[in-house]
Amino acid sequence: MDELPPLDAFGTLVFQVAGQQLSVASTRAIISHLQERFGGHMPSAAELLAADPQVLRDSGFSARKGETLRALAERFVDGRLSDEALSGMTDEEVEATLTEVSGIGLWTARGFLLVALDRPDVFLSGDLALRRAIQRAYDFDHTPTEEEVAEVSDRWRPYRSLAVSYLFASEYDAQP
Repeated sequence: MDELPPLDAFGTLVFQVAGQQLSVASTRAIISHLQERFGGHMPSAAELLAADPQVLRDSGFSARKGETLRALAERFVDGRLSDEALSGMTDEEVEATLTEVSGIGLWTARGFLLVALDRPDVFLSGDLALRRAIQRAYDFDHTPTEEEVAEVSDRWRPYRSLAVSYLFASEYDAQP
């Protein structure tokens, strides 16, 4: 995230959708291609809606992720979503609001809470990179299950976000 410019709520969601089930390197490449197509910056919701949907495909987004991004952009443009509204919601309200959009699940919503809203107690239980980092840090002889990861994460309450940040950093530093 340090390599990206500061992102608003929509930009963070673009980043989160790009990263769904992809490696860090792939996500970075897709975001870079997208920014190239928008003059070197992350598109606003209005810019994304005004662009040909093929721009997203050409940037590396699947058709499904492109549909998700356009649905999000529509909500930001028409006012159903905004930085202010999202920041004023509880974690549970943000999760419920974002997961109403087809293609947005709890992983993406919680990633948004962690990255965009800097919430202190967010945990991404299903994230494979996080599970691998926990495997290394806690000497598991296997990739821990979601249940095992949740049990470990309970020790970090109410600061799970900080632990997640450190564990992600350790995992990304371990990648070439």
